[in-house]
Amino acid sequence: MKRIGVVGIVLKGDRQVALEMQKVLSDFADIIVGRMGVPREEANAIALIVEGSQERVSALTGRLGKFPELCVKSAMTTFELD
Repeated sequence: MKRIGVVGIVLKGDRQVALEMQKVLSDFADIIVGRMGVPREEANAIALIVEGSQERVSALTGRLGKFPELCVKSAMTTFELD
């Protein structure tokens, strides 16, 4: 069962952290349907629109949550997609 949702990421770190984060996002490209980033001096904000199973989205946020320089939050819809 697939759902649609949003994953918010705030990155406060150097370029190396961004490169490692990008590797994780590439691993989950199959569930990322949209991405918007807002660069800021003090921290960068990224919003991902995701479509997939709750387990797959949880795996993505879990991997991202292992980086101490990232703050990650997700919100999923309650209805199922075909």
